[in-house]
Amino acid sequence: MSEHIVKSYEDELNSLAAECARLGGLAEAQLADAIRAVTRREPDLAAEVIQQDDRLDEIEADIEQKAIRLIALRQPMANDLRKTVAALKIASNLERCGDLAKSIAKRAMVLTDVEPMPALSRSIERMGQLVQSRLRAVLDAYASSNAEDAMEVWRRDHEVDEHYNSLFRELLTYMMADARTITPCAHLLFVAKNLERIGDHATNIAEIVHYEISGEQVNPGDRPRSDDLRA
Repeated sequence: MSEHIVKSYEDELNSLAAECARLGGLAEAQLADAIRAVTRREPDLAAEVIQQDDRLDEIEADIEQKAIRLIALRQPMANDLRKTVAALKIASNLERCGDLAKSIAKRAMVLTDVEPMPALSRSIERMGQLVQSRLRAVLDAYASSNAEDAMEVWRRDHEVDEHYNSLFRELLTYMMADARTITPCAHLLFVAKNLERIGDHATNIAEIVHYEISGEQVNPGDRPRSDDLRA
């Protein structure tokens, strides 16, 4: 294989990783804006999040097309194949994060028309910041090819679940105490669930990063759970 072909091949792999990083940055920004739209009651910002989701879809489709083309024409082996498949899978997870941020933004537009609930907004904001930090950390791990940092995100998945369970109980308490809060609390419950699902996608990406670097699958049974930590 000539030096020119090798260089071109490396450029294609690097381009895939760069596109994934760009998609990750956009997904992270979409999430941050969606959370702000809910907690600060900003319908215009929510509308922007909804509108910009198409851009994430386009980038994900472009990454998919490039990855499939690379596999078909270059027939990568071992580490190069893992890098290509990792980009494909990570892009898919990030596109889903964008969809979930869009869903949160839609709830934000509805919530601007109801009475503010500051305590619940603070709870949503705390959970949102936690999920944002997980997504940012795993994207940094991908960019730096750091399997251990990715696994740290993976091992701490239970923290997002704990926040969701706590918020779920808080929302139920409000709904049982005052029937007028049922509608806004139901919307906030969907917001919380979407945040929890974004946390799951961050965990998925952590597994993909670990496999890309090490060539080894992680064992889901090794991940700490809330019940284990309380035992």
